Amino acid sequence: MSSKWNEFQPSKSLWFWSCAGSAVATVIVGFTLGGWVGGGTAAKMASDARSEGRIQLAADVCVARFKGSDGFAMQLADLKKEDSWKQDDFVAAGGWVTLAGLDDPVAGSAKLCAEMLTKIDAPTAFDATAKPAAKISG
Repeated sequence: MSSKWNEFQPSKSLWFWSCAGSAVATVIVGFTLGGWVGGGTAAKMASDARSEGRIQLAADVCVARFKGSDGFAMQLADLKKEDSWKQDDFVAAGGWVTLAGLDDPVAGSAKLCAEMLTKIDAPTAFDATAKPAAKISG
């Protein structure tokens, strides 16, 4: 068997079809299993990532502004009392989701902000009987 293998001389057409078949197999495996995408799909993926990033950024800013607002605990309790489909309107009406320099909030950010806020535990009231922390002199 090994002597036949060593003596084998492939023709040019066999070389050509072997290379062509390998190229086709590589492309098929690359697009089906390798995660390759075409230009249109890549552009859509980039656009989706940009939109999701803007929504996430606006929602993060919204949460920070909501937490820093006066009456945070009361506002959070009021938000949690709202029906789930009205919570994004509550956040938008409060103005926390509208970024500086924009007239309108980023689409979808109010809903995400409301979802993030409802996962926050309400702050506990200050315990007036608690002793203040000892001062460290130094």
